[in-house]
Amino acid sequence: MNIGSLIEDNIKRFGEYESVYFEGKWYTNAEANRNANRLGNALKALGISKGDRVIVQMPNSPPVFSAFPAIYKIGGIVVPLNPLLRPDQASYIYRDCGAKAILTSSDYLGWIKDAQSRAPSLKHLILTDRDDVPDTVSYRELLSSSSDKLAIEETNNDDVAALLYTAGTTGQPKGVMHTHYSLYINALSFYEYIMVHRSVTLRLTSRALNAKTLQSNEVTQQVSGINRAMVSLGVLPLSHSYGIAFSNTGSFVGGKAVVLKWWNVEEALKAIQTFRVNHIAAVPTMYIQMLEFPDLDKYDLSSLEECNSGGAALPVEVALRWKQKVGVDIREGWGLTESGATTTGQPADLSPRYGSVGKCLLKCNTIKVFDDSGRELPPGQRGEIVVKGPTLMKGYWNLPEDTAQTIKNGWLHTGDIGYVDEEGYLYITDRKKDIIIRGGENVSPREVEEVLYQHPKVVEAGVIGIPDKVYGEEIKAFVVLKPGEQASEEEIVAFCKERLPTFKIPKKVQFIESLPKNLLGKVLRAELRNLG
Repeated sequence: MNIGSLIEDNIKRFGEYESVYFEGKWYTNAEANRNANRLGNALKALGISKGDRVIVQMPNSPPVFSAFPAIYKIGGIVVPLNPLLRPDQASYIYRDCGAKAILTSSDYLGWIKDAQSRAPSLKHLILTDRDDVPDTVSYRELLSSSSDKLAIEETNNDDVAALLYTAGTTGQPKGVMHTHYSLYINALSFYEYIMVHRSVTLRLTSRALNAKTLQSNEVTQQVSGINRAMVSLGVLPLSHSYGIAFSNTGSFVGGKAVVLKWWNVEEALKAIQTFRVNHIAAVPTMYIQMLEFPDLDKYDLSSLEECNSGGAALPVEVALRWKQKVGVDIREGWGLTESGATTTGQPADLSPRYGSVGKCLLKCNTIKVFDDSGRELPPGQRGEIVVKGPTLMKGYWNLPEDTAQTIKNGWLHTGDIGYVDEEGYLYITDRKKDIIIRGGENVSPREVEEVLYQHPKVVEAGVIGIPDKVYGEEIKAFVVLKPGEQASEEEIVAFCKERLPTFKIPKKVQFIESLPKNLLGKVLRAELRNLG
């Protein structure tokens, strides 16, 4: 199969409809497909063929929705990248994947051209928003000179469709290989979940005259499906595993999305009010910024029905404040690039369990907790979380040894530490490498952070271990205060003393303006260690 066929199936099922709103204009599904076909033909004319890598490194915009299927359709491999990558980071990935072409915009053109100069294989820089830049190819001219009819390249289920680079919080990022089938089954399984747990049923009752008896009979017909009137707000980066899943699942669902180019608190709140947005997926930092926005009460958020969170741990205190302020639960989920975008989530038909990342959502996957010897642990016992199923990556690009260390006997060893309760809810307590070992006691940074978030003056917090001659490691907290607030190290430590055992209390507290994070809002502890 070829995952690029999803957009064509979408048109056959739903016809042409307005699917994406961006900066004052609605774009249709059929329009995105025609542009995908034109771009696919143009890439082939540039010498891009089956198996070649094409980078999509740009802010959220309509061309992203055409670029992904265009590359799939010709048998190429999509490499979505954060446009904010520094030249040294980007050039490493350009060389590692051996990409021949890149689609981008002029927003960070200087950085990207700098990175391109260090990657000899990257020949074609396709610019989506300008036609006048030397040594670039005009996206608009490519489309205008290409046919909107494109034959889909035949691909095997196991052929690589996307190469997704991990965030690289430590060391160089790794290319995660996802196949046409793993992307397809991920989107299809999540669509099935929505059909079961969030479906709507329409009933039509009419009366018909029986010609033989001349009696009037009541006839009821009903059909169940997904509510296509739902409007989602797209604020997370599309040039990411999220964007691929968002696009593929959207083809199954046939829904509408209002997309922002960049995250902006006020623009997000305006969009929710203006378009009566029903669904939003965001990272904890975004919910925190909306809660702290001084004019939040001026916006009508009553249309919101479902708020999802992922990418980083959601502090319980933030979830409780959002529920109190907005009246809607935040449903936290969890997933890795290696396991597919959707791995766990809070069941939509039950009240969420704050502090948990929910249950295994996809029937095709299995989640367990193993000890260090690879044995399954019973409910309530902490160990490494492992995942098995068809949504897993094929492996790491050109890293067979790393692949073998990560996938053992079909189980993906995530490196996340946690436990499952008696009802199957998963709780993540930490990453293996983040555990602080103080005097022989294991300390979870997340547990300390949860306490810090309860302080009325604290807006964000990050915790790391620092070297200590006596205990091996000590606990250090980085704290971001709310605007206009002041606090001392002694005040923060005293607050923790009332809520934590002695060995979990931070020895040092450093106040900073903001926490270093990756594109999805995950705190980069490696950078915090450099600050320490």
